[in-house]
Amino acid sequence: QVQVVESGGGLVQPGGSLRLSCAASGSIFQINAMGWYRQAPGKQRELVATIITSSGGTNYADSVKGRFTISRDNAKNTVYLQMNSLKPEDTAVYYCNARYYSSSNWKALDAWGQGTLVTVSS
Repeated sequence: QVQVVESGGGLVQPGGSLRLSCAASGSIFQINAMGWYRQAPGKQRELVATIITSSGGTNYADSVKGRFTISRDNAKNTVYLQMNSLKPEDTAVYYCNARYYSSSNWKALDAWGQGTLVTVSS
């Protein structure tokens, strides 16, 4: 099993910056990729950014490209989301995700964090 825990959310002014952290534990060797998703009030949960374990490759939603950066620290089993030039529309609950495989049947599984609230407002 894999567990993830997010931290770093809070209140920030438009144009400001914030860094979110996601610490993974459990069967870390089973993780194929990690990422960040967000859900704003009245909207569907959407992909923000992902990072591939083996290659380090990343991808981003068009809405955050050039403003957000996903990175990892393998020694700490932690993934970060650096958010710059924040806009009010970035306000959402941000969730960390770990995609991993089951050692018994190799089915892809997802671990989700509890979410951390980011509020961008003056």
